[in-house]
Amino acid sequence: MESAIISTIKFTCIGKGHGAPCLPATKEDWENLRRESWLAQMCARIEKGDDELKHRLPVWTPHCAEFANNHRAIADAIKPLNRLMLDFDEKGHTDEICARLLEKSPLVPLLIEESVRRGTHVLVELPDGMTPETAQQLMQQATGFAPDAAVKDVSRCIYMVPDDHTRYVSERLFNIGTDDTASKENTADCAVEKSSVSLKESCVRSALPLGSSKNPCQKEFKGIPYSSIIAEWWHRNGGEPAEGERNVKLHKLAVNLRAICDNKKEVLMQVMPRFGLTDAELKSVVDSACKEEPKGVSKVMQQILDALEMGISPDEIDDAEATALETGVKVNVKALPIGLKESLVGVPVSMHLPVLCGVLPIAAAYADQVTVEYCDGNTQRLGLMSIIRGDQASNKSVVKNAVDIWKRQLDEEDALARKREEEWKERKKGRKANEKAPDDPHVLIRVVPVTVSCSTLLKRFKNAQNHTLYSFGEELDTLRKTNGAGSWSSKYDIYRLGFDHGEWGQDYNSDAAESGVVNVAYNWTMLGTNGALRKCFKADNVENGLSSRVLVAEMPDSSFAKMPKFRKRSDEDVARIQQAVSRLRSYTGLVDTPRLRRAIEGWVEQKRVEAAKDIDHVKDTYRKRAAVIGFRCGVVFHLLSGCSKESKACMEFALMMAEYCLQQQIKAFGEALESQFLDARDEGVRYGSNHSIFDQLAPTFTMDDLRALKRGFCGEAGLRKIISRWYRDQWIEKTDRTHWRKLGNCDV
Repeated sequence: MESAIISTIKFTCIGKGHGAPCLPATKEDWENLRRESWLAQMCARIEKGDDELKHRLPVWTPHCAEFANNHRAIADAIKPLNRLMLDFDEKGHTDEICARLLEKSPLVPLLIEESVRRGTHVLVELPDGMTPETAQQLMQQATGFAPDAAVKDVSRCIYMVPDDHTRYVSERLFNIGTDDTASKENTADCAVEKSSVSLKESCVRSALPLGSSKNPCQKEFKGIPYSSIIAEWWHRNGGEPAEGERNVKLHKLAVNLRAICDNKKEVLMQVMPRFGLTDAELKSVVDSACKEEPKGVSKVMQQILDALEMGISPDEIDDAEATALETGVKVNVKALPIGLKESLVGVPVSMHLPVLCGVLPIAAAYADQVTVEYCDGNTQRLGLMSIIRGDQASNKSVVKNAVDIWKRQLDEEDALARKREEEWKERKKGRKANEKAPDDPHVLIRVVPVTVSCSTLLKRFKNAQNHTLYSFGEELDTLRKTNGAGSWSSKYDIYRLGFDHGEWGQDYNSDAAESGVVNVAYNWTMLGTNGALRKCFKADNVENGLSSRVLVAEMPDSSFAKMPKFRKRSDEDVARIQQAVSRLRSYTGLVDTPRLRRAIEGWVEQKRVEAAKDIDHVKDTYRKRAAVIGFRCGVVFHLLSGCSKESKACMEFALMMAEYCLQQQIKAFGEALESQFLDARDEGVRYGSNHSIFDQLAPTFTMDDLRALKRGFCGEAGLRKIISRWYRDQWIEKTDRTHWRKLGNCDV
C-alpha cells in the first residue's frame, strides 16, 4: 500500500527542455522517462562531443515539487523541498563517491547518479537550518572531491540521464510527505543552529537563493571557496594540526582568515574547521584571534588567494608574478576551457604561454569547418601558425608532449590513410608492363612533415576535402637547411597564404610533378632556437608579411636555472583533451562572436593610438595581425567553452593572446623590421619601448621639433604623413604657417 501511495506522489517537476514548462511528476513518470531509448541515444551522442544536443535534454527539479503555472522560478515555487543537489565535475569517480557515501555519509543521500558527461550528481536531504555551503563542505570532506560551489536555489533544474546512470536511489527520494525522523537522527551531529525562518519563507517570499536570506556567512571569497583556501593554508603550513597543536594552529589560521572575513566572528565560526572542538571551544579560539590588531591580508594568504584565483599551485605564485612581469600578461588557468586547461597540467607556470601557443594551431585546425566574421566585416577561417623559440635545452619538448596528445586523432586516421596509399603504390609498382595502373585512392592525410615538398603538399591540399592540414616541426633549423633559397621562398608564400586561406598552385608540363590550384588551409607549430629564428627571418625578408602572421612564444631563460619539475597528465586529463578535440570537430558553419569582435576592435584601436603617438611603425605594422591572431585564439576558446555567447574569460583570453603576440613579434622581429624603415641607412637600432613622441612635444610645436625627436630616422615625406594623420584625427590644429597646437582629443 505504501509503495502504491509513493507512486502517485508528485515529488518533482519535469520539463521537455531548459526553458520549457515544468509539470509535477510522479515516481512512475520519472522512471519511465529515464528508461526511454531515445534519451540513452542522446546522452551517448553528447558524451562523444555533440554538446549542442545537451540543451535538448529533458530536465527535472530536485529542489521543488510544484511551481505556480508550471513556471520554474523562485517566486513561483509552491512546494520547495529541503534537499540539495551537488555536482562533482571530476569525471569517472561516480562509483568511488557512491561507495564512500554509502559507507559513511554526513547527510542522507537520496540519489547518486553519473551525469551525462561522466561527472557525479548527489542529491541529499538538507537538515533544517543547514546552509547549502555547510552541506557542500561536509560532502567534500566525506567524498574527497569538491562539489560545484554555485548557489543552489529552489528553482534549479538538472538534466535527465538514462536509468543505467543510476548508482543509488532511496525510496525517500519519492516520499515527500511521510515522517522524516530517521533523517533527522542521521544528520543530528552535522546540523547547525536551527533558524526560525522556514525554507519556503526564506526562498519563496524573499525570492533569494536557498540558504542565503538569513545567513551572514559568505560561502566564498572573490569566487574562491573558503574550504579551498583553508586546504591550501594547511599545505603551506605543515599540514593539518596533529594532536597537541590543534588550538595553536587553529588560532593562527583564524588570525589570517579574519582579514578576508571582514573580521566578523560569525563568519569565522561558519568557515573555520573544528577538528572536534565544540561551539564554545571554537568561539574561544575565534574571540582570541579577533582581539589582535588587524594587519591586513598576510603575504602567505595573499599568495594563496592569487594562486587559487589563477588556478595554479601557491608554490608557483612567485614564478607566475615574475613571468607576468616579463611578458606583460598573466594566464588564468582556472578560467581556461576544456582541453586548454588540461594542456597545462604538470607544466611549470613559466612555460604556460609557450604550451598554449603550441597547441592553439592544432586546436584551430580541428575547427576547420568553422567560419567567423572579423571586425572589418570579412569572413575568416581559423588559420594559426606558431613558433616556440628558446635556447638549447630550454625544455621546448614540453610543447611537443602537449601537441602529441592533441594530434592523436589525426595520427590514427592518417595511419590508416597512409597504409591505403602504400598498398596502392605497391600495386602500381608490381603491375605488369601492359597492365593498367590502379586508380589513385586520393586519401586524406592531414598531418604532413614540415619538410614536405611543394609538389606533395599540393597533392595533400587537393585531397584535403576542405580540411586544414597541420605540421609539427621539432627543429626550425632542420626546416631552414632542408629548404634551399628557392624552396624556402616558395614555402614563405604558402605559409602566408595559409593564414588567410588564399589561393596557391603550380603548373608543370609533366606527370612527375603535381599541378593544380588550391585554397591553402595549413596550420603549423615549430620549435627552434633563437639562432635558427634569426636565420629564417633576416632583415631582407622580415617585411614580406610572414613574421606578422606568426604567433611567437619564448621559452623562459634557462641560464643557471634549477631543473624544472614536470608532472604527467592523468588518463582523465588526456581523455578531456580528446573530448575537446571532438567538440571542436563537431562545429560547422558561421559562428557569430559580436562581443569578441568589439573587444578586439577596441584593443587594435588602442594600439593604433599608441603607435601614432610614438610614431612607431613597428608597432603599427604588427598590431593589425596580432589582433587577428588574438581574435582567432578567442574563437577557439569560445568553441571549447561550449557557451552560447562569448564569456568574459573568453574575451580576456583573446586580448591576452593579442597583447602577447604583439610584444613577442616586436621582440623577435622588431629590430630587423626597424632597420628596413631607416632612410637609406645600413645601421640598425634595437627596438624598445619609447616615451610617446606626441606627448614629448610641447603644447605648440614646429616640424623642426618633431624632426629633432625622430633624430633623422623618418624622412620628410614620413613626417608630413604623421602630421597629416594627427590633424585628421583632430589631435592637432595649425596656428600659423610653421606652428601646430595640440588639442585635447588624443586620449587612448
